[in-house]
Amino acid sequence: MVKRAAKGSARAPRRTDGLSRKLIIQTAIEILDSGGEKALTLRALTVRLSTGYGAIYHHVADKSDLLATATDDVITGVLSGAVADADPRTGLRHLALGLFDAIDAHPWVGAELSRQPWRPALLDFYESVGRLLEALDVPQEARFDAAGALVNYVLGVAAQNAANARLRAGGDTDRETFLKDAAAQWAQIDPGRYPFVHAAATRLGEHDDREQFLVGVDIFLAGIAALR
Repeated sequence: MVKRAAKGSARAPRRTDGLSRKLIIQTAIEILDSGGEKALTLRALTVRLSTGYGAIYHHVADKSDLLATATDDVITGVLSGAVADADPRTGLRHLALGLFDAIDAHPWVGAELSRQPWRPALLDFYESVGRLLEALDVPQEARFDAAGALVNYVLGVAAQNAANARLRAGGDTDRETFLKDAAAQWAQIDPGRYPFVHAAATRLGEHDDREQFLVGVDIFLAGIAALR
């Protein structure tokens, strides 16, 4: 006679292959992308990876370590996609847009960078920007400020867009509706006191975040050209 397992005693089958830190980080990124930071728990990882807590702790210290390492992984991906022999202006544009797109695709990266702004991978990003500024003959005494201005611009815009994305997700509102509602509010503003904002209401409802971001990068590039 076959005995049935006691109620509640069944367990998910454990994985038989090796568990690597890389696989854990990749899985953490998938969870973060689909459910946000709240969805990332060690329990969720053990279920997704069919493993135990001990195997997870062998590779990562805690959730903070997971978030930090996943963030580094995303930024490293941006750097690996950079074109080494590109024109410096093109290289700066590519780097800036790469980080913008990465944070747009992974909103939690923007939040993590606001908590830990000098992650190792972001330092590598900052270093890449500095080298490209040097290649553009930006005076040495101006490079620090120029690099900071560009990096802060990229992070600021990307983080704001990520925050807007989380806000829309919380209210089940798509981007088009979100912008139309905001534009309608701007249109009601007193044009006598806020002439620019009132006039910009139409553009707000139809603008493209990515294209607007690139305009800002081009303004930056025009500015550093004057430094030479």
